Amino acid sequence: MKVGKIPESILERSVIRQIHNKRPEVLMGSGVGEDCAAIQLAADEVFVLSTDPITGTARDIGHLAIRVTNNDLASAGAEPVGVLLTILLPEHTTEPELKEIILQAESACREDGIQIVGGHTEVTAQVKQPIVSVTGLGKVKKGHLVSTGGAEPGMDFVMTKAIALEGTSILAKDLEEDLKGHFPDCLVERAAAFDQELSVLPESRVAVAFGVAAMHDVTEGGIYGAIWEMCQASGVGCRIDLKKIAIRQESVEICEYLGLNPYKLISSGCMLMAAADGNGLVMALARAGIEACVIGKATDSNDRILFHGEEERFLEMPQTDELYRLDRKQEVSDG
Repeated sequence: MKVGKIPESILERSVIRQIHNKRPEVLMGSGVGEDCAAIQLAADEVFVLSTDPITGTARDIGHLAIRVTNNDLASAGAEPVGVLLTILLPEHTTEPELKEIILQAESACREDGIQIVGGHTEVTAQVKQPIVSVTGLGKVKKGHLVSTGGAEPGMDFVMTKAIALEGTSILAKDLEEDLKGHFPDCLVERAAAFDQELSVLPESRVAVAFGVAAMHDVTEGGIYGAIWEMCQASGVGCRIDLKKIAIRQESVEICEYLGLNPYKLISSGCMLMAAADGNGLVMALARAGIEACVIGKATDSNDRILFHGEEERFLEMPQTDELYRLDRKQEVSDG
């Protein structure tokens, strides 16, 4: 396609006509020539917004972009309503490739019950792979907004599912040939399928009903980054038992082979929470079919401690995610 805004015929054919899922709150949504969306909220509801780009991979980018943004809204206790998509495409992109991104995004929206309410799509020489940036729009009842900074000393830190799910899935897809030359095909295929577990909307709903004090979806920087950020936002320290942090064997094997630290690897699908009764929250999540565990406690100290048996060390400020370190080191193609 040529550089510039997508032609109206392509926009209508491969973008607008692929958007079917609707929300009753949306008064004005996606359409040719529409620059804004309008959403009606009830008098006792608060608007919650979040924005995120997907730049680390081009595989399943439409689906992943929706999932990551909805997870941000879920971590605030909000119900996602709609998304605005900004899609930047390199010159070599074909119309079927654009349509596939939209179909992926629409599929994720249908799964989460939300609507694509607008956005912008263009071809530009300034990017070498597709980039999708999403602005998410959600709602929450007044008084029920949850922040990252709600943890208090003595509260339990709880995590759901397992760490490194997103990063493991991306690696399994982008390095499929290499990994299948080292591991059984079934292991790599299981790892790639972790992308089916990236939504944290179910655990958010359970946690909000339970009365969780703080939530933070575990994304770039992995579980170490999420713990640091929750402690920083809350003004607390912590003691975290490394043996309690859940991780899948596929993640262990792939990260060990590639020389990556899974505790610092992007981990959408895992939610970090703080609650006065962590065991009660774990049981509430279990009743909803969601795996979770208590991994430590918030403290009134500034120290952020990781321990494994008798060994202790300080948690360091988060650095670049392991996924990008691998890209620079091994020049892995994101395509």
